[in-house]
Amino acid sequence: EKKRHEVLQMAVLEPRLAVLDETDSGLDIDALKVVAEGVNQLRAPNRSTVVVTHYQRLL
Repeated sequence: EKKRHEVLQMAVLEPRLAVLDETDSGLDIDALKVVAEGVNQLRAPNRSTVVVTHYQRLL
């Protein structure tokens, strides 16, 4: 739930640079899909996102 709120916060604040530090940590596969979809929807030419993760498949 907290991870989804972080993605929502990114959508509201529209930062030019977002650092996601192990956003996938502790999530089950369904929650991971929801968070990943949210992050992908926030992609834009004027935004950069740094993703820190141990799971290469997430990238």
